[in-house]
Amino acid sequence: MQNTSKKVFENLVSKTKIYLAIIFILLCIICIKDFKLIIPSIIVYIIILIYAILSNNKRKNQITETLQDFTLKLDSAAKSSLINSPFPLIIFQSDGKLIWKSSKFASEFANTDINKYIEDISIDIKTEIEKENSKKEKDILKQIEVEKETYKVVGKTIFPKNKKNKKDYMVILYFINETENVKLQKEYKDSKSCVTIIMIDNYEEVMQQIGIEEKPQIMAQIDKCIFEWTNQTNGVLIKSDRDRYVYLFEQRYLEKIKEDKFSILDKIKEIKTNENVQLTLSIAISNDGITDNEKYKSAGSAMDVVLGRGGDQAVIRENEIYKFYGGRVQEVEKRTKVKARVVAHALENLIRDSNKVIIMGHTNPDIDSMGASIGIYRLAKSMKKNAYIIDTNNTNTLKTFKEALSKEIEYEDVLISKEVAQENIDKETLLVILDTHRSTYVEAPELLDKTEKIVIIDHHRRSADYIENATLTFQEVYASSASELVTEILQYAQTNVELKTIEAEGLYAGIMMDTKNFTFKTGVRTFEAAAYLRKCGVNIIRVKKWFQSDLNTFNKIASIVKKAEIMNDTIAIAIYDKKEKDANLICAKAADELLTISDITASFVLGKQGNKIYISGRSIR
Repeated sequence: MQNTSKKVFENLVSKTKIYLAIIFILLCIICIKDFKLIIPSIIVYIIILIYAILSNNKRKNQITETLQDFTLKLDSAAKSSLINSPFPLIIFQSDGKLIWKSSKFASEFANTDINKYIEDISIDIKTEIEKENSKKEKDILKQIEVEKETYKVVGKTIFPKNKKNKKDYMVILYFINETENVKLQKEYKDSKSCVTIIMIDNYEEVMQQIGIEEKPQIMAQIDKCIFEWTNQTNGVLIKSDRDRYVYLFEQRYLEKIKEDKFSILDKIKEIKTNENVQLTLSIAISNDGITDNEKYKSAGSAMDVVLGRGGDQAVIRENEIYKFYGGRVQEVEKRTKVKARVVAHALENLIRDSNKVIIMGHTNPDIDSMGASIGIYRLAKSMKKNAYIIDTNNTNTLKTFKEALSKEIEYEDVLISKEVAQENIDKETLLVILDTHRSTYVEAPELLDKTEKIVIIDHHRRSADYIENATLTFQEVYASSASELVTEILQYAQTNVELKTIEAEGLYAGIMMDTKNFTFKTGVRTFEAAAYLRKCGVNIIRVKKWFQSDLNTFNKIASIVKKAEIMNDTIAIAIYDKKEKDANLICAKAADELLTISDITASFVLGKQGNKIYISGRSIR
């Protein structure tokens, strides 16, 4: 009898035994107080015991059925492996209730509160099942962190055959310790090399301005700053040229460099010279590529982007994404015009070797884009080549100028749509892009793949989405406008170019607009270009009339300025919430007007045009 009862209780789960023991104690207490309740208590306890045994057996049958479903196609060895798995193994119900765990699981997580992790996994599985609304078995693959250990969780959801409700299921999970593999993967990734190119900006011009006796001292200070900065990451630094360094370091130090935010840029600027010439660096880091040679080429491309943005900054190219640091110094105008002369001659050769020239600017073209376009058009026509200007957008931005241009009979067939351009462009066509270098911002992006001859003339800082396959690039961020750069090209061209008055006025208007009437980003070369155009017969009064606003537009601008809010005493922000065709133009003019207010150093105007939101930003710094 004793052995029989012992077997009965052994088949019960631990929690059920505890409950039965508590009930037994309570019934004994009741019987002691009233002996008449002994027989009823025995009957009640027997009923409870029978119910517990039946429930326990039903529960075991469900588990057995689930395991049978799961191991139906497995042989006896595989079934034994499931139960005696060397990996931690658990089975729990759809409500997250744990119904079985292996001894390996119990020992592995003996000192860990694993329940919260199981609960999170259970919630994720339940969410996925409800989302898919399916009763099909589902594989599970997750990764979790438990007490600084990394586990790969693999398993399967099982729906018992006799259950119609898809909410009733069981989950079998294995916990595979991947900590060592993760460490090895991280070590492998950290040990990869990053290639860095460091350049001294405008080295030749700086060396020309400082004395002979001071040059060795200045270069020694620069070398010292660079070597001290690179020593922090245990890399290898090689001086490949007078103004160029190549630096290799392990990727594990990349985050440290990011956190440092390239303090070397500020340290170089602190170097003093007798002539008060400010020294700056450009830095390009890349880990894109398999070999160091590929990474070096990638860093070279990144350096082109940095120099195109004006230098004095650093860029990290990681996973084909550019992240910029620094760049707080204003662009310095270059005194030499050698590059303008070289570009002019190269452009002439490209025009000479092409059957025709197609010119385009950016989307929503302004007077700078159009002025530069007609300047290049005149150069091509002077070389007896057919040239066309893409003009698709009929906005009020260029309405007055186009009315003046339409009086020139020659321009009747010069302005074409991008559809017409696409039909006429071929491999021998020269495509000249003005006032932008971004592939996503040109007026007709589809033309970029139609020809291999592409010329870019731009004055903006280079962006990550620049046109990479350009044959010739003339990108000078110190310049006030694209019109200024085109004017210099016309001056140094070997071809005799005679600008018509309307063409000279278009170029002059482009410079005038981008410099805010020669008050912003204006250098010596800007005035030289303007003086050259004045000699070509520019009528300044007529040019100024092109910038005049009608009364209705002026009132809109005034209302925007009136509603503007001032942030931090120096930043003006306004909103223009009316949907109009020329909302972007009104916002741009309002942003310019806000800068005329005392103490305002930056202005932002937000407006709508169709389904797009435009932000016009201006700054005097």
